[in-house]
Amino acid sequence: MEQDIKTLTARLLANRWLPRSDRLVRRALVDETFRVELDHRLAAVGLQLQDNPYAGHVAAALAAEMVEPVFGAKREYAASNVGLTRDEIALLVVIWSLIVLPKRERQVTRREVADDGQGDMFGAEKPVEHGDAVSAGIPEASLIADFGPLLGGRSRVKNFMLGKLARLGFIERRNGIVAEGPLLDVALDYRVLADRIIHGTLAEVIARAGHPMPEANAFEVADVLPDEDETGEDA
Repeated sequence: MEQDIKTLTARLLANRWLPRSDRLVRRALVDETFRVELDHRLAAVGLQLQDNPYAGHVAAALAAEMVEPVFGAKREYAASNVGLTRDEIALLVVIWSLIVLPKRERQVTRREVADDGQGDMFGAEKPVEHGDAVSAGIPEASLIADFGPLLGGRSRVKNFMLGKLARLGFIERRNGIVAEGPLLDVALDYRVLADRIIHGTLAEVIARAGHPMPEANAFEVADVLPDEDETGEDA
């Protein structure tokens, strides 16, 4: 176990993120003894394992008590500890809203991007899907046309901002499509952001651009699904 712990810790530090399908990552997620030791090794250098069961990757992140000592002296920390400007953060949140909000609804209700809309009586028994089966990309041209004028201009969004988000691991650019990157779902907290976006001003901005937001976050929808099914059966 010692060699596996050292290997996984070193790889997390070197790569910043690893896929959930990785052999050692899977072990950390299911083997309690292994996970405790991994957490201990990371905590010794002020880090923690960032894990979201709905995300396709895990990452090494600063422990909460270390954020201020590490980043507090930098002026840009007021906006972002990875050097993002306010408009770049705004673009990131828009992309998160357009990719992760519908993705989470598909994951919680056990649907896929290619779902034809028919109900699946065994859907609740399916494991949570990750990757392209549930995560749909956004046409880059559409994203730039809809939000470029609000975020410093189309050229700036295309030539600088999207490239920066891609280098940081938040997105991937694939032949004109903006797709989910390794950190998009694991680094941004769905439970904190979902309600603020769905019921906030950003929902109106996104809706005006032709991307209506869901009425509730996915976990609220999931809570009422069984009751709705039972009502349908009683009827």
